[in-house]
Amino acid sequence: MSDQLTNLLMAAVLAGSILSLAALGELISELVGVINLGVEGIMSLGAVMAIIVVFAIPSPWLGLGVALLTGMVCGIIFVVATVIIRANQILIGLAMTMLGVGLASFIGHDYAGMPAPATFHSVHVPILYHIPFIGPAFFGQDMVIYFAYFLIPLAIWIVFFKTRHGLNIRAVGEAPAAADSVGVRVKAVRCCYVIAGSGLAGMAGGYLTLSLVPSWSEGMIAGRGWIAVALVILGHHRPFLSVLASLFFGLVTVLSFVGQAKGWPISSFFLDMLPYLLTVFLVIVSRVFRRKNRHDYAPPAALGQPFMREMR
Repeated sequence: MSDQLTNLLMAAVLAGSILSLAALGELISELVGVINLGVEGIMSLGAVMAIIVVFAIPSPWLGLGVALLTGMVCGIIFVVATVIIRANQILIGLAMTMLGVGLASFIGHDYAGMPAPATFHSVHVPILYHIPFIGPAFFGQDMVIYFAYFLIPLAIWIVFFKTRHGLNIRAVGEAPAAADSVGVRVKAVRCCYVIAGSGLAGMAGGYLTLSLVPSWSEGMIAGRGWIAVALVILGHHRPFLSVLASLFFGLVTVLSFVGQAKGWPISSFFLDMLPYLLTVFLVIVSRVFRRKNRHDYAPPAALGQPFMREMR
């Protein structure tokens, strides 16, 4: 029984890591005041580019790196439209999602259903791996897991919440006019962190095709980009809370697969939509909770608002 629970947790950690990378990418974008709803499309392009690269050169790290670069290229397109030209962030994000999903389906058609020739290998952390139950799940995975759950959220927390630079960054999301008045380059900050966040989203898609589902198929992102956006809200725009929410949703996703495999007397359609139903429910609960704790858990005040210096 304990082995089954450990295996379940390992699968949940793996499924949650993809959501964690995408959510952290969206988080740093929103902290500087930009909503990127193109995560789904960016993940799709990252996923297909990773699989194409590993077929050419069987190196999962190279595939993941190309997925990261693909996401950053998408981020550049997004910031040119939203930060430089100041187009509507919501509309551009939706357009990028549709474009990314469609383009990924087109260029990945010849690779559909083909297993990835190279995947990541697990790296056991000494001592920690032998912790009962949670050791193999958290410390017996590949290196990307450690980045998704520990190193990247820790780096975001230190940079954004424990440094003077982080104070300037968050000022861009809270009050860009005030930040500009003291010499902070608002547009440059937004461009840099939105591009970095898009890179993490592309990386999340690439990791999906090189780990959890080591192949490419049309529509395989299956709404994970939208869930990642919701996880930022559920995590109250804090990196470690977003990671915990990702792990929880990874567990729910795995349970839906387990239920279908074991023939639970529950409709498979209901199990498939369970993560999305839970997303809607928890977003509503989070909204109610935020009203009671408005100052502690409010999103950045200038979120979604283009910066125009002439209106300062």
